[in-house]
Amino acid sequence: MEHRDFCQLIKIRIQKSIEVKANLMDNIAIIDEIARLIIEAYRSGKKVVLFGNGGSAADAQHIAAELAGKYDMDRKPLPAEALTVNTSTLTAIGNDYGFEKIFARQVEALGNPGDIAIAISTSGNSPNVIEGVRAAKKKGMITIGLTGADGGQLKNEVHYCICVPSKDTPRIQEAHIMIGHIWCELIERALFGNEGEAD
Repeated sequence: MEHRDFCQLIKIRIQKSIEVKANLMDNIAIIDEIARLIIEAYRSGKKVVLFGNGGSAADAQHIAAELAGKYDMDRKPLPAEALTVNTSTLTAIGNDYGFEKIFARQVEALGNPGDIAIAISTSGNSPNVIEGVRAAKKKGMITIGLTGADGGQLKNEVHYCICVPSKDTPRIQEAHIMIGHIWCELIERALFGNEGEAD
């Protein structure tokens, strides 16, 4: 490809990302509702666990880091854990129980009633994510799905779901991390006010 073709492709990708995010305006109410659920869970001493595959695993880790570390404020850490980071746990469960159980088994070990489980899958059809959600519901956790297009199977498994209106995996993932960042900001503002707010 020539230089001008690169520039045109860059422009198209930025425009597509903007379009997908703009279409999330129709999801403002559910994004807000889920933020409030997470805030209430934290106020009640609960925790958040997140899981997904591939890029969605990275998104789970990213959001967990913003909650446990900080997003924009220097404040107390919040209990949040991505179930994708312990390779020994993942490989042991995968070896002994099958790849479909890598999240479910951890949820069974760590989840408590009222905790939040955030399941991330661009297709909504990842078997291990679905199994993780089912385990979370059995534990009495509040289940939240981040997915794309029509939501796949995940939409029907979780209590709350945001389906990014796209079938393009990279654009869906870009929207997921934006939603995660919005949640983190709302959570910090609700729980800590202007305490330690960064410039």
